[in-house]
Amino acid sequence: MVWGMETSTEGAAQPDSSTAAAVDPPVPAGPVEAVIETAVETAAVTAPTAIPPSTLSPSRASDFMQCPLLYRFRVIDRLPEKPSEAATRGTLVHAVLERLFDAPAAERTAPRAKSLVPGQWDRLRESRPEVVELFADDPQGERLARWLGEAEQLVERWFSLEDPSRLEPAERELFVETELDSGLRLRGIIDRVDVAPTGEVRIVDYKTGKAPRPEYSEGALFQMKFYALVVWRLKNVVPRRLQLVYLGSGQVLTYDPVVADLERVERKLLALWEAIRLATETGDWRPRPTKLCGWCDHQAHCPEFGGTPPPYPLPVRAAESGGPAQGRMGPD
Repeated sequence: MVWGMETSTEGAAQPDSSTAAAVDPPVPAGPVEAVIETAVETAAVTAPTAIPPSTLSPSRASDFMQCPLLYRFRVIDRLPEKPSEAATRGTLVHAVLERLFDAPAAERTAPRAKSLVPGQWDRLRESRPEVVELFADDPQGERLARWLGEAEQLVERWFSLEDPSRLEPAERELFVETELDSGLRLRGIIDRVDVAPTGEVRIVDYKTGKAPRPEYSEGALFQMKFYALVVWRLKNVVPRRLQLVYLGSGQVLTYDPVVADLERVERKLLALWEAIRLATETGDWRPRPTKLCGWCDHQAHCPEFGGTPPPYPLPVRAAESGGPAQGRMGPD
């Protein structure tokens, strides 16, 4: 992980609390990270035996906190999932915002950014052919045109929140990984890292949905605190600012972490990993029904919907009496 240039932290709009959206907390994982992680896990399906989890990312930590059985389906069983329009649009917008910084500062305009959408969509279809099926029932291309238009609107809204002509990111789509003293390996992909001339670090993540209600802001920051912990352990630098840019509602959520925050997150992740380890060894992955179940691709395999999970592919041992329970674990 090398930060080879200094960057400006100017040009970022402040969040407008008067327009806070009343929405449910998003899953704290960026679409690019989820796409890459899913691709890696899908490729592993050809392995002769299942492999116990060995690393933890924000998306998979979120999966387990949301529903341990969902974590099993994605990480242990590696069940396939259909692409969604929302997630694919997020991946497309992320790609456009990343590529825009290839242009000189003066050319980083909204029209240029919008002009990148068709080409990045072509690249996405080439790298992930399965996304083509999203519009298989749209022979005239009308729904696809609307969908691409929505992506353009999200890209254009970004310019009301940040000024890319005043930014020179030190890193874009940065893969980070570190091993804690406990042996737990953490990894993830950071959308953007800015480094000020004074050396202060800002971690930025783009969200194509709406900002969460204030009571859910801590949950939304889980992913960012995870990244801050990794950066701290790798560089011995506590990021000065964590910034979530919500393109869906045109808001910016910021948080300035301190060492105590990151130590608390580390303890939380260690406890979470212990619960994952126990579930892996015992095969006890319990579903946790929520209103999010309606969007789950795995209802056919979930007992809550009358389904049966696939045969567990790993060896199991009896659960220890008085061991840690798989209750809900909050982000902080």
